[in-house]
Order: sequence, then C-alpha cells, then structure tokens
Amino acid sequence: MVGGTAGIVCAATRVAVKYMLPLGNIIRKHSINYHCYADDTQLYLSIKPDKTSQLAKLQACIKANRCIKDIKSWMTYNFLMLNCNKTEVIVLGPKHLRTSLSTDIATLDGVVLASSPTVRNLGVIFDQDISFNAHLKQSSRTAFFHLRNIAKIRNILSQNDAEKLVHAFVTSRLDYFNSLLSGCSNKSLKTLQLIQNAAARVLTRTKKRDHISPVLASLHWLPVKFRIDFKVLLLTYKALNGQAPSYLEQFLVPYCPTRALRSQNAELLVVPRVSKSRLGARAFSYQAPLLWNQLPVWVRGADTITSFKNKLKTLLFDKAYS
Repeated sequence: MVGGTAGIVCAATRVAVKYMLPLGNIIRKHSINYHCYADDTQLYLSIKPDKTSQLAKLQACIKANRCIKDIKSWMTYNFLMLNCNKTEVIVLGPKHLRTSLSTDIATLDGVVLASSPTVRNLGVIFDQDISFNAHLKQSSRTAFFHLRNIAKIRNILSQNDAEKLVHAFVTSRLDYFNSLLSGCSNKSLKTLQLIQNAAARVLTRTKKRDHISPVLASLHWLPVKFRIDFKVLLLTYKALNGQAPSYLEQFLVPYCPTRALRSQNAELLVVPRVSKSRLGARAFSYQAPLLWNQLPVWVRGADTITSFKNKLKTLLFDKAYS
C-alpha cells in the first residue's frame, strides 16, 4: 500500500453477509482487488506514477464506474440498496496527484461518494498521508478516558485486578494493529508512549515526578517502539515458517550471495532499496528484512515460535533497559 503507488482508491459498500460470494464474482470480473468483511466490502485499485498517469487515471475511473454500476444493478435485482451515506472513498499517494483523482471519482454511476481525508478500516483510521496521526489521536483519547476511570477506583482494586483492567482497556489499544506504525517517527509514537507511562503510574501508584523507565522494567513492559518491533519480527518469523498469509511471505526474499560468504548460512533477508523520504521505508517489505537482519543468530534460529518469542522479548528487553 505504501510502496510506490500514486493513488489507491478504497470504497466501503454495506452488504449482507450471505451475498458476499456472488458480489465477489462481480468485482473480480472487473479485475479490481477487494476484501470482504461481515458488513463491509472494500474495493481498491492502484495507479503507477508514470508518464501515462492521466490515461491510467481515466482507465481506473472507468473501471471503478463499471464495477459500481454492476454492483448497483445486482443489488437492485436482489432487492437490496447501495447505501451512499456509508460509501466512502480515500485516495492515498502524493498530494499533487491525489487532488485531481479525488475530483474525478466524486461521482461514480450516479452514486455521490463521500470523499474523505480519513476512513476507518477495522478500527484503524487511515489518512491520505499514511501518517496515522488521526488514529493516534483517537487511540490516545479513548485510552486516557478508560485510564481516568480506572484511576478513580484504583484504591479499591488489588494489584492483580488493576493490571487486568489496564491490559483490557489500555494496553490492548496500544498493541492493536501496531505493526502498521513500524517506521513511524519517535515524535508520532510519543503519543502512545505517554499512554503507557500513565498506565504504569496508575497501576503502581508512582508519582508524576518519578522516573518511569524503572517502573516499566519492573512490570516487564516493553516500550511502545519495541512492542512494534516485536510484532513485525513475529510476523516475519511466522511468514518464513509458513505460518502467515501468503501475501506476507512474498515480501521476504532470502539473501543469497553471489559467492561463498559466511553470511550465506545466516538466514538473512534481502533489504530492498527504497526512497526513505517517501512511504517506501514504512512498508513491511522494507521494515521486516531490516529488523530481521539485525537480530543475532541465536534469535533468528529459534526452533519454535514460543522459543522465538521468549528469546526476542529477552533481547528487546535488554536493549530497552540496558
């Protein structure tokens, strides 16, 4: 999603679960990628930023128009209605390209699409720059709301019960889809780190002026940045061992040197060349090999996923609090 496309159009269409299979056949007929969920169908297509971008943009709009038209016809035939109020479009990519594309797709087959700078996808708020700033702000507000409520009753809770509440209402929000934040700046992640710090203070009744790192270490909590690295590396390990979706496996290429080197048996991965000034450095295809190659052999060579998780947490814990 973030590696080299000028624009990606996502549309959400509310449909009943039992109609997903025929709906998928209609979408596939137009060669448009999609994901189906319980009450959402997301359509997305990409446009490469080249000299023929105007032609590609026109072709994309025509393809989307025909697909929407067929969906409307099929839904009408089955006594269903396309809910325009819940149909959204977001264009991701360089600002100078997405502005014109947003204008062209404002109306598709008579359906006025609510073009929005942000859309919610499985609880995660996506923005046009893939900065996730809106998602971080929303997560911060929700987490602090629950944390304030926990703080009000902290005196009547045992340590064990208070920790359960913190994990259920606060920590779970820090970890939800946090792998998407890999490669984000420390400034962006500071918002989540402040939440974790506040949760640790409420749980341990630590004063605001006391240093928080020893408290986090005593709770065996990894800082936010290391929790993100843990999630990405765990996904990488699963993908390399056939325990992850195939679309993740295709991003991981084993490193094979052209001549005999000691690194040929080190289980390294190829780190693709990307423009770090753009979104390519945030992609899983870049972050996963980069972090994986930094692991010592005794972690990369773990036999089981349980062993890998234990060794990885030990390594990250030492790195965070050394």
